[in-house]
Amino acid sequence: MNIGDRFRKLVKIVKKVNVGGQALIEGVMMKGPNDIAMAVRKSDGEIVVKREPVSRIEKSKIVKIPIIRGGIALINSMVTGIKALTYSAEFFEEGIEEEKGKFELWLEKKFGDKSKDIMTYISVALAVAMAILVFMIIPTILINFLKNKISNTVILTGLEGILKIFMFIGYIIFISRLKEIQRVFEYHGAEHKAIHCYESGKPLTVENAKKFTTMHPRCGTSFLLIVLVISILIFSLLGWKSIILRIAMKLLLLPLVAGISYEIIKWAGKSDSKFAAVISWPGLMMQKLTTREPDDKQLEVAIEALKNVLAEDKDVKLW
Repeated sequence: MNIGDRFRKLVKIVKKVNVGGQALIEGVMMKGPNDIAMAVRKSDGEIVVKREPVSRIEKSKIVKIPIIRGGIALINSMVTGIKALTYSAEFFEEGIEEEKGKFELWLEKKFGDKSKDIMTYISVALAVAMAILVFMIIPTILINFLKNKISNTVILTGLEGILKIFMFIGYIIFISRLKEIQRVFEYHGAEHKAIHCYESGKPLTVENAKKFTTMHPRCGTSFLLIVLVISILIFSLLGWKSIILRIAMKLLLLPLVAGISYEIIKWAGKSDSKFAAVISWPGLMMQKLTTREPDDKQLEVAIEALKNVLAEDKDVKLW
């Protein structure tokens, strides 16, 4: 079996597309059509599970509109992800006294119980702003210095895109060397294996899940890589006469880029065509950096989270 056949087989086993997930600190978050479940293994070995319904916006009609739903899904997943990470981190902060800043104290005084949600949205806004600065504004500024030597806008955009991709890969390589992140990447692998096991129709057990690959065609890593590629194609239509205008236009087109990328990865996750395999291949290769082989205990946590979002699915074999 050649490499193309292997990746087509990998994409082909994805039969159900209503389950996604995210690695946490010593845990995994799984999201089904109706519920979100966060499973965390505490330092004493106990697995704690928190289950809650998905947000209202995911039940609205707007999330069914192609292209538009991509941007909404991206922001919503960031909000959900930060909340889940915060939840998992709380289990490992016991005994650590952290002095709250003036801004956080002001939020608690002003908004009470809602202050945590506000901090989450602020965190998302800061994360988006940082990503835009590092992967959009800085590459544009750097490539703009070549404008006097290269007049072809397509070449300039191509160089800008290549720089962004190298910066993205460099960032992934850097954080993958951190010991704490390596643990998260192992849970990332456990998340993918558990979802593969479910989508293959096999009973959700550690022995079954460990047989599957840590790579998955609908992974967020693949999505981000597709976003970079789509941005290169769309931004090649913009001019370089004014760097401020170019950055402004890129910001305006960002929801379109996210929407198109979402539709592509959604389609690639369902299709078993050769074209889908080709599109999925770079993202799957990138996942070799963002996933690690999990141990049995990590798989157990991922399966526990997954079972809690499939509790009402009578067709799935849980054991």
